[in-house]
Parts: sequence; C-alpha cells; structure tokens
Amino acid sequence: MNLTIRNIPEEVINKIRTLSKVERRSLNSEILVVLEHGLNEKLGHMVYSRSNMTKELQVNIWRGLASKWEDDRSADEIIKDIYNRRTMGRDVEL
Repeated sequence: MNLTIRNIPEEVINKIRTLSKVERRSLNSEILVVLEHGLNEKLGHMVYSRSNMTKELQVNIWRGLASKWEDDRSADEIIKDIYNRRTMGRDVEL
C-alpha cells in the first residue's frame, strides 16, 4: 500500500533523515520503523477488549510487554503485596 503524507514539519523530517543516516536505512524504511515503534509504544499504554483486537495484535502487545516489568522486590513480596491490596470479592481457592 502507498500512502502520501503532506505537511510534515521540517524539524520532524530532519530528525528522520538523521536517524536514517545513523541507522543506515532509506528514508522510507526509517519512517516505517519510527511508525512501528510509535504504534507499539502507544498500543502498550492503551486498554483494549478482546472483541476489538485481532489475535495478532494481542500477541504483539504481549510480546512488547514481555520482560518489561522491573521491581526490586522478590516474587514472594510482590505476590504478598497483590494479595494485601485485593478488595473483597468472590471467594477464590488457589
């Protein structure tokens, strides 16, 4: 698919040109990379229901989130914290 984008600010196109030179990519390839990274970042912060997402999108979002959690606490401390912050609801056996 071809797409024409008009009125790109000179400052933006200069940044993309610089990135394309540094990364040794064509301007077109660099624009695609920047778009993809931006979309992944944006989608990572949005909440979607399963009904409006494709399986491929769900997998890509999970892959983007994988190994991103950073915490100085141990797994046991994290689990304990989760249990302590739960609100009363239905009974669940684990």
